[in-house]
Amino acid sequence: MAHDDSAPAPVPGVRRSVELDGVEAMRLLGSVSLGRIVFTRQALPAVRPVNHVLVDGDIVIRTHEGAALTSRARQADGAGVVVAYEADVIDPDTHLGWSVVVTGYARLVTDPREIARYETLLRPWLDRPMAHAVRIHPDLVTGIALVAEDG
Repeated sequence: MAHDDSAPAPVPGVRRSVELDGVEAMRLLGSVSLGRIVFTRQALPAVRPVNHVLVDGDIVIRTHEGAALTSRARQADGAGVVVAYEADVIDPDTHLGWSVVVTGYARLVTDPREIARYETLLRPWLDRPMAHAVRIHPDLVTGIALVAEDG
């Protein structure tokens, strides 16, 4: 993606960060379909953009057989694997918007009926078979709104 140097730079404004409560943060997370999953791969952090859907208060993403997250979730014990999930909407010109981070345990979904349900609710944006689903239960939900000082 090329940067247009001829475009005027945004006028800096006075902004402030406002903490969101968990209910509002989850509502905002549910209003978008794209986020980033953060997990550990070979003892290092890994981040992947994914699409998601909220189901009964949990975040659900679909994965494929070769995905690192599929493997990590499969290897985890009953509690699952610790992950973070982030989604945001921030205007590139004004820098106003919001960001939500959810930390919790990701588990590979094994019930075929549940997987079939997620197949109808969530269409992957990659053109490859996504036969697996990972469900993330939010244990810690944080969020901020970036607002104009006068707003």
